[in-house]
Amino acid sequence: MNAYGDGDSGRVHRTNRVEAIRVVWPDDLNRRSSLLEGLDRQSDVVWMCELGVEQALRPAGPPVHKQRVALVLASMRHLHRELAESAVALCYHAMDGTNGGASWQEALEADIARLLPRRVLATKPGDIRVEEELRSLCSRLSVQLEVQPDAHFFSGPEDFAAFMEGRTSPFMEAFYRRQRRGFGVLMTESGKPVGGSWNYDKANRRAFPREGPGELPPQPSFPRDRITAEAIALTERLFSDHPGDGASFDLPVIPEQAREGLQDFVERRLHRFGDVQDAMWTGEPFLYHSRLSGPLNLKLLDPREAVSAAETAYRDGAAPLNAAEGFVRQLLGWREFVRGVYFHYMPDYARANALGAWEGLPWLYWSGETGMRCLREVVAGLRHHGYAHHIQRLMVAGLFALLYGVEPSEFNAWHLAMYIDAYDWVSVPNTMGMTLHADGGLVGTKPYCASGKYIARMSNYCRHCRFDSQQSSGEEACPFTTLYWSFLSRHAERFSNNRRMQFQIKNLRRKSDEAMRAIRERENEVRRRAQTGTL
Repeated sequence: MNAYGDGDSGRVHRTNRVEAIRVVWPDDLNRRSSLLEGLDRQSDVVWMCELGVEQALRPAGPPVHKQRVALVLASMRHLHRELAESAVALCYHAMDGTNGGASWQEALEADIARLLPRRVLATKPGDIRVEEELRSLCSRLSVQLEVQPDAHFFSGPEDFAAFMEGRTSPFMEAFYRRQRRGFGVLMTESGKPVGGSWNYDKANRRAFPREGPGELPPQPSFPRDRITAEAIALTERLFSDHPGDGASFDLPVIPEQAREGLQDFVERRLHRFGDVQDAMWTGEPFLYHSRLSGPLNLKLLDPREAVSAAETAYRDGAAPLNAAEGFVRQLLGWREFVRGVYFHYMPDYARANALGAWEGLPWLYWSGETGMRCLREVVAGLRHHGYAHHIQRLMVAGLFALLYGVEPSEFNAWHLAMYIDAYDWVSVPNTMGMTLHADGGLVGTKPYCASGKYIARMSNYCRHCRFDSQQSSGEEACPFTTLYWSFLSRHAERFSNNRRMQFQIKNLRRKSDEAMRAIRERENEVRRRAQTGTL
């Protein structure tokens, strides 16, 4: 079968009746899924579609990062080649620039009408709108639909629902302990957590010394083959005005490369990851982080392999416990937790705006043009790589949006567009809950609000900045510090009974009326400059 502009890649020729069309989503490239393992080569067709993939990644909103599009296209096309070489019947719709505004829904509807399958099978999508559209389409065409559980994850929505029985709100630490017990990760034979504690987060917050991180291990490199090069070239041609740069693309696009990335992380970075996972440094966007979230969320890498590798490294003495536990907590805990939150609370969750935030997203989030060195550094790395580690996301890019009062769905749309690992199931709870507190405290019992002093403590950004993180008013005042006090003042009544916010509210109440007037004057100037692109 021809592919990628050399012929009609959406056509499959066969004489026997099609039993099932098996839909493989662009972010569901798991070679071990029941969808692929259970197919009948004599009667089933595997269906894949690039048409509208850029819109499918981000249903509405701003243009998607080039590396995000290229990553999905290259990864899809590698799976297509593997399936074609194994004599699987394929119906593959390639994007070639002549498809116009065609969508996956239109393509699938036409193929169902042409092939007349008895059933349509698909893994549960990571976007509830996609599942709703698929169900509606199959119902309208009177074809049986089977949506299968996603075996990529340790647990499913039904497990999270069981966890929530008797609870009024989710609690990540309780969920994480349940996961550890249930899957026997970092546990002793007596059923206790290894080391005696469940969580070593307090040992994960060290900053680098004044001289910096020192010599860092080189990043793993993944050579481009013809398929990847063509995907990058196509992305550059079709989406030339999108953010990002395809020339710097160097990401895993097949499972073997993703496993290489995991091995590199475990051998070269994991031993230091635990201590400094929250630290930031100028010109170093990766530091000791794994950069595995992209291949994990495309399902090129099984999270069980990653968790097992970290645990083995600890038990073999190759990594300290706080490093192994910190990495395990991200995958077995947080990643599974936010997916559970997504399916448990959607669709209303995506419309949450508990803090009444309605400001537009400042242009500096796209351009990186700002005197704030921390945001300039994070956005520059994001534009170049489609990546920022979790503290850069939460406590720099996310923190400014929280303090500024960016409308939550607008920030989420930016997040979906710019990060190579962002999909609806993971982006919505992270942005609406963890970052912006728009859910009123479901995901985090307190907002992650801080002044510029936090950034100064965890990085060297402030040493190279025209603003002073210690000052809250005046021309040299750090916008983060100014907006921090303004944020607390706006929401003081809401947070006055929050036990975890008492220290901050008490400090707010120590401010004199004169000091608060100066802060509000500075706030007005910060907002004016943010809106005019001169901050």
